[in-house]
Amino acid sequence: MNTKGQTYKVALAILVILGSIGYLAISAEQSNKSYYVTIQELQTMGNKAYTRHLRVSGQVVPGSIERQGPNANFTLYEQNRKLRVEYVGEEPPPDTFKGNAPALAVGTFGRDGVFHATELQAKCASHYAPGKPGAKPGMQPATASTATASTQDDTTAMAAAHPVASHPVAR
Repeated sequence: MNTKGQTYKVALAILVILGSIGYLAISAEQSNKSYYVTIQELQTMGNKAYTRHLRVSGQVVPGSIERQGPNANFTLYEQNRKLRVEYVGEEPPPDTFKGNAPALAVGTFGRDGVFHATELQAKCASHYAPGKPGAKPGMQPATASTATASTQDDTTAMAAAHPVASHPVAR
């Protein structure tokens, strides 16, 4: 037989367990949040910049990359603002990481004025297409129409270069 006291104890234990699970879920979500900021926003955030996990993107300054094994030091720029980045990660920077290429650094901003990145992503210029005839690739994201036209042209060219006989499929 359950007494009133035992029922309250079980209910209290369930509440404590659910509260603990909720607290852990919320704190884990908060620690995994990364705020995306521009270099200018980062440099004007004040003390908030030192306490948050941040994502910053920009162009890699040509000639600024200093590789040290899997780590790298480099400078990002965006609208005449520069940011020194020290990347210390488990994996080396990607092959597409090079001067004048867009990159995204994830980490924390130090009081020394250096962004300490633990993740580094190089954006691939092949995902960008010219916006106007004669424009350089990498200046504007490809739209659905330019991506479709490019895919159709590639498919047509591939089919012409590699003709395949059609065979009926038995079902």
